[in-house]
Amino acid sequence: MNTTVTNTPIAKTRSVERIINGQFVMDGAGVRINRVLTGPLQRRLDPFLMLDAFGSDKPGDYIAGFPEHPHRGFETITYMLAGRMRHRDSAGNEGLVTDGGVQWMTAGRGVAHSEMPEQTEGLMEGFQLWLNLPSTDKMMEPWYRDIPREEVPRFTTPDGVTVQVIAGSTHGVAGAVQRAHTEPLYLDLEIPAGVTFEQPLSAGHNAFVYVFRGEAVIEGKGVPQTRMAILDNAPGADGVRIKALAPTRLLVLAGKPLGEPIAQYGPFVMNTQAELVQAVEDFRSGRFA
Repeated sequence: MNTTVTNTPIAKTRSVERIINGQFVMDGAGVRINRVLTGPLQRRLDPFLMLDAFGSDKPGDYIAGFPEHPHRGFETITYMLAGRMRHRDSAGNEGLVTDGGVQWMTAGRGVAHSEMPEQTEGLMEGFQLWLNLPSTDKMMEPWYRDIPREEVPRFTTPDGVTVQVIAGSTHGVAGAVQRAHTEPLYLDLEIPAGVTFEQPLSAGHNAFVYVFRGEAVIEGKGVPQTRMAILDNAPGADGVRIKALAPTRLLVLAGKPLGEPIAQYGPFVMNTQAELVQAVEDFRSGRFA
């Protein structure tokens, strides 16, 4: 994809507030995942609700997939690094997300979907991110989009950093998806050893970095592989500087906080307990899409 890249140097970098190890859990029909962003971090990292990292070349770790299950009140973003995952949902959408592709689903007022591997061997690796919806949009109609690798904007900087822009915009390049309320930034960076990358970040937006290859340093703090660094919201900071100690690949995520109450019951995320009770009743009564 042809892009025109601009560069706005940052004046003051954010620092690392804390390093998160994540929790290995079983989800779906028995898929082993690293839950990097967990429930206790939802308010700190508003509007993000969850980030799962999954990866294995052992079919037993992923072959059972994620059979049909419901969602209401937020968006799910599945980013596949390797492998093939088939999506089907109760709104009639179906798609196949493959290497480098993205599946973006807005559950809105309610949808049931399944995500099942379409492979019996080889590496399956990727991420699923949950992005909250504002109260005004929680009951909107469900929406779905498959974004193949070729439609994810990418560019390479003069010093060799490869940037894929899944959502938001950076260096003058708009990502595949934009959201007005939460203004999410979702980047995949590949940084050569010894190179520093500067990423502007909007003041007041919550932000974090997840390293899944190599090791990075942010303002003197090391971020090892499979660790998440929550970035502080220091006054006057306008971005983050990330230096790779080795060939490194990582995600950068940032978003505008909604500042609304979060009420969650499993796959339903609303603002009040009463809305959760209604969500369960609507699902059981077949009133989802």
